[in-house]
Amino acid sequence: MSAPEAARLNRSAALASIAAACLLLAIKGYAAWSTGSTAMLGSLADTVLDLVASVATLVGVWIAAQPADDKHSFGHGKAEAIAALFQIVLISISALAIGARAVEQLFVGHRVEAAHEGIGASIAAIVVTGALIAWQKHVVRRTRSLAITTDSVHYQSDLLLNVAVIAALVLDGYIGLPQADPLFGLGIALWLGWSGWSASEQVIDQLMDHEWPPQKKSVLLDILATDPNISGVHDLRTRTSGNRDFVQFHIWVHPEMTVREAHRVMAGIEASLRGAFPDAEILIHTDPEGLVDEAGPAGKDVLPPIRVN
Repeated sequence: MSAPEAARLNRSAALASIAAACLLLAIKGYAAWSTGSTAMLGSLADTVLDLVASVATLVGVWIAAQPADDKHSFGHGKAEAIAALFQIVLISISALAIGARAVEQLFVGHRVEAAHEGIGASIAAIVVTGALIAWQKHVVRRTRSLAITTDSVHYQSDLLLNVAVIAALVLDGYIGLPQADPLFGLGIALWLGWSGWSASEQVIDQLMDHEWPPQKKSVLLDILATDPNISGVHDLRTRTSGNRDFVQFHIWVHPEMTVREAHRVMAGIEASLRGAFPDAEILIHTDPEGLVDEAGPAGKDVLPPIRVN
C-alpha cells in the first residue's frame, strides 16, 4: 500500500473515532444524569477520555504521515507511538478515578434510578462502538498503524465496559443488589488498568527502538540464507517506527568481488526482501569474507546454519 493511501485510511479511522466518541458522550451523559449509576458514570468518564485520545490519535497519524525532512531523516513514524502513549496515560487516569469512585460508593451505599434508560443507552453504545471497531480493524490490517491499534484496543474494552454497565443496572435496579453497581464499577476500573498496561508494551518497544520479534527476524534471515553470493551476515539491526520497518546489516562477499559486482549483489538482496517487507528501509554494508570490525555479538554470523551457497 502506498504511503498516501495508508495516511488516508488512518485519518478516516481517527475521524470515525472522534465522531463515535462525540455520539457516545451525548448518550452516556444523559444516561449518567438520569440513573446516577457509578458504573455508568465510569463509562461516561472513559468516553470523555476516548474523545481526547481520539483527537490525539488524529494528530499523531497526521504527523506520522508527513514525509522525511532534513530534521527527521527517518520520517515521523514515532508520532504514532507518542499518540498511543498519551492514550495509555489517559486510560490509566480513567481507571484510577473510576476505582476511587466505586470504593467510595461501596462504603457510602447507593442505588441507581431509571435503570431502563441506562440499559438502553448502553445497548446503543455497544452498536456504535462495534461499528467503529470493525472499521478500525479493517484499517489496521491495511496500514499496521500503532496509534489506531491502541485506539481500537481501548474501544474494544468499551464493549466489555458497556456489558458490565448493563449487568450492574439490572442487578441493582431490578433485582435489588445495591452493591452490584459499585462492584462492577471497580471491575471496570481494573479492566481499564489492565488494558492500558497491556497496550504499553508495543508502544514502549517502538519508542525504545526494540528489535523485531524473533519470528519476523527469522523470515529475514531465511531469505538472506538463499543468496549464493554471500557467505555470512553480521551486525544485524532492526527496528519499527510507526508503520515503517528499518533494517541494516553487513554481508560477507568474496574478497575479489568488484564494487560493481557487490552493488549488484546488494540490489538483488533488496529486491528479494521487498516481497516480505515491502515498506522497509534497507541499508546493506559489504565486507570481504572473514573481515570482522565489530566486537562482541555484532561480529558473529547470524545466518541459519543451512544455506544455499
